Amino acid sequence: MNNTIIEIAAEEFHDAALKLRNEKQMDFLECMTGMDWGERLGVIYHLESTATGERMVVKTSTERENPELDSVADIWKAAELNEREIYDFFGIIFLNHPDMRRLYLRNDWVGHPLRKDDDPNDDRNPLRMSNEITIDTTHLVELNPDGTFKEQENVIFEDREYVVNIGPQHPATHGVLRFRVSLEGENMKKIDVNCGYIHRGIEKMSESMTYQQILALTDRLDYLAAHHNRHALCMCVEKAMGIEVSERVQYIRTIMDELQRIDSHLLFYSALCMDLGGLTPFFYGFRDREKILDIFEETCGGRLIMNYNTIGGVQADIHPNLVKRIKEFIPYMRGIIHEYHDIFTGNIIAQQRMKGVGILSREDAISFGATGGTGRASGWACDVRKRRPYALYDKLDFKEIIYTEGDCFARYMVRMDEIMESMKILEQLIDNIPEGNYQEKTKPIIKVPEGTYYTAVEASRGEFGVFLESNGEKYPYRLHFRSTGLPLVSTVDTIARGGKIADLIAIGGTLDYVVPDIDR
Repeated sequence: MNNTIIEIAAEEFHDAALKLRNEKQMDFLECMTGMDWGERLGVIYHLESTATGERMVVKTSTERENPELDSVADIWKAAELNEREIYDFFGIIFLNHPDMRRLYLRNDWVGHPLRKDDDPNDDRNPLRMSNEITIDTTHLVELNPDGTFKEQENVIFEDREYVVNIGPQHPATHGVLRFRVSLEGENMKKIDVNCGYIHRGIEKMSESMTYQQILALTDRLDYLAAHHNRHALCMCVEKAMGIEVSERVQYIRTIMDELQRIDSHLLFYSALCMDLGGLTPFFYGFRDREKILDIFEETCGGRLIMNYNTIGGVQADIHPNLVKRIKEFIPYMRGIIHEYHDIFTGNIIAQQRMKGVGILSREDAISFGATGGTGRASGWACDVRKRRPYALYDKLDFKEIIYTEGDCFARYMVRMDEIMESMKILEQLIDNIPEGNYQEKTKPIIKVPEGTYYTAVEASRGEFGVFLESNGEKYPYRLHFRSTGLPLVSTVDTIARGGKIADLIAIGGTLDYVVPDIDR
């Protein structure tokens, strides 16, 4: 949608944001995007009220020299890591932020890569093979009444604390993610998350690529939601350009999205069981996931990176075997999923490791923006397919799976139940795929009309959003992806504190983040 953006002066922004949160009930900070508009730097905030469904887009800006804005981390918990990301890439200092460190890049990095004038070949950034020095002290910058600034020291870990590293090379961190954990015996006192071990640079690369070229990058974000990611970007560009895809394409995209969801949840089950010591159920999940990958391979040519959705349709029509194979898979999966529950769900060890562990309240889920299975396990009805239906979801009969316990077991059960709902969706679609074009004609070089656009889909791990600002050229002026995983890892310190170190494994497994989606 092309949103009307409300601009608020920097000096008034914190008070205005607090008013929006309290009076307009804008409790969900959906997306936060750093911007470089030339003479000024700034931030665009997408807000939503979970009570009324009302949505707003606001922006604020600051001068390019010594850029400073008020932090809103005290209003929305989601802002804490998002503001660190924006500081890292744009150099905007957020006043009163409790932890103004870089989030991804080395602490000794010079410059801010997403600024338009940043020099990627700066001699002050040689290839360093040494480990970076870990910073345990940051500065909280406060504004004095006379306009001057004072810095207050903020200590992350005291010298006397016992701090261990979990990751980045640890199988239970599900990718190169590093947790620094302060321990007292086996109990966790504090967790500091470090995301910067991949540096894909996808948002920066997108600024010098055409829209068709950018599509190749989306599958590589959350690679267990490849169809969803690409669907979101295609929809964003199609809406901006007024391209109407055929009903056949809508059917195909919805079918692929739901197959992708089952694929992802089966891998979630396998990885979680392995993390908690279950080897046999690990093989169950991989055995049945292979059947979906075979279906993908026949039509898309790929099993993980599918390259299937295109602007205006899909890359190729469905394989003649697709309908038959899906119709065979549904009764097979329905008939065998009881084995998953028999061997793991009802297991006393699994239940003790998950029940009552890592509890995330509904209020915190919303404040952190932890969508997907994590939010729904805490009682938050956050499914984009229901909130803002796209493709064929407004014509389908399916339940939004919601639990209220907010613990690891609830997060596990949401995804297991969603496998059944996805099969129910597939059943409604598979015999009714209409005839029609699988691809609309588009120009070789697409120029999106000037404006700002935001589109979201319900990906495997929650809301995946695409923010696009276009100045009418063949390249996007700014393209930002709302990560599904960043809000999930931002919850870890809150929900793991006070738990045992072993609980961190169950918590990480049931949050189900994928690291390349975080470190975009």
